[in-house]
Amino acid sequence: MTQPFTHLDAAGHARMVDVTHKQPTVRAATATGRVVCGPDVVAALRDGTVPKGDVLAVARVAGIAAAKRTAELLPLAHVIGVHGVVVDLSVEDDGVAITATVRTADRTGVEMEALTAVSVTALAVVDMVKGLDKSVSIADVRLEAKTGGKSGDWRREP
Repeated sequence: MTQPFTHLDAAGHARMVDVTHKQPTVRAATATGRVVCGPDVVAALRDGTVPKGDVLAVARVAGIAAAKRTAELLPLAHVIGVHGVVVDLSVEDDGVAITATVRTADRTGVEMEALTAVSVTALAVVDMVKGLDKSVSIADVRLEAKTGGKSGDWRREP
């Protein structure tokens, strides 16, 4: 027997899953991604000479803000209390590595918030460096781990 779709009603219409019966629990999720850049952009990032300013600071704030607004972007995502967001960026030889961890004590998880934080952080990096190189790209946005909730803990295998 197949499981019914959780986000469709009996008539096949989209619906938001009702989580009011669930008890809030502590939950966290970590996602990663990359902005792939050429050596000239990497050098400008390392030297702090990107004409638009402090790329990493702007991107970090963009990612934090995005995590808090995930429900506005994804129509079936729940509005939850985002109680902690950490966005880390690291300039590497081939671009910028991004890691975002989001925490809550709520009725549903923060996987989408972590993925949104990484995605918007990457978009902000691209926006800040596109004047130097229009070929920069976003790659490998993915969930790495989640804790808490009914399904328990999960970690991507190396």
